[in-house]
Amino acid sequence: MQSYTIGQAARLLGVSPDTARRWADAGRVATHRDETGRRLVDGKALAAFCVELARSDGTEAETPHTSVRNAFPGIVTAIKLGDVAAQVEIQAGPHRLVSLLTREAVEELGLEVGMEATARVKSTNVHIDRA
Repeated sequence: MQSYTIGQAARLLGVSPDTARRWADAGRVATHRDETGRRLVDGKALAAFCVELARSDGTEAETPHTSVRNAFPGIVTAIKLGDVAAQVEIQAGPHRLVSLLTREAVEELGLEVGMEATARVKSTNVHIDRA
């Protein structure tokens, strides 16, 4: 499973690295250290925390959340696969985006819960880019 540095996790959560470190120090999100001593967050744990954070009142955020050119970088929080179609959920800061696409597209992108991805919105279409 993919792991994220505190800085990467902060970017996906839409907060500063200092805020992400404080949350980790307080035990709100679990971390572990790699062989070089860097603190890492497991992708699945980060995905769950993203969903929990989005459901809160949002008062912890230090900066306002904004969409630049309709791109929403975030983390995959759920994938529902059917025989032909699939539903992919991405938590991008306080924004939850859901895209319906083919199962084949999900498999070709290698999407998994906890993986970084970007949802791009144009009109009524949502496109998923693997990070």
